[in-house]
Amino acid sequence: MVETAAGLRALLPQGGALIGLDLGTKTIGTAFCDAQWTFATPAKTIKRRKFLADREELRLAIESRDARGIVLGLPRNLDGTEGPRCQSTRAFARNIADLALPILLWDERWSTQAVERAMIEQDVSRGKRAERIDSAAAAYILQGAIDALVRD
Repeated sequence: MVETAAGLRALLPQGGALIGLDLGTKTIGTAFCDAQWTFATPAKTIKRRKFLADREELRLAIESRDARGIVLGLPRNLDGTEGPRCQSTRAFARNIADLALPILLWDERWSTQAVERAMIEQDVSRGKRAERIDSAAAAYILQGAIDALVRD
């Protein structure tokens, strides 16, 4: 696990597609970016079940896009401290380490709120927002990380 864009870039000097994850208690939003780290695109939202089922669904998604790394949103508190949700996210990262891909824990403060605000501005209905918010938040998280990967 790494917590900086530079750390992930060092592990992936040739680049490669990445999967972004927005981990929730009921769902896991996913997104992918291209191998050149240009743009993130929302993908499937996984309904959480038992961990092994969730892990298998992630493995299949990773395999389908030949992802070379994982960007996992880390839900820090607004003041930057870590609470129970961060502990749960770190545990999830440890549990998926056997997927044998580098994992970047990326600060996701404000991601869901930013995405929801954008959807409201685009006049997306409440029902459609509920369907799309998790994968859109994953794309927002992933885009922040890949912007840092190419900038730093």
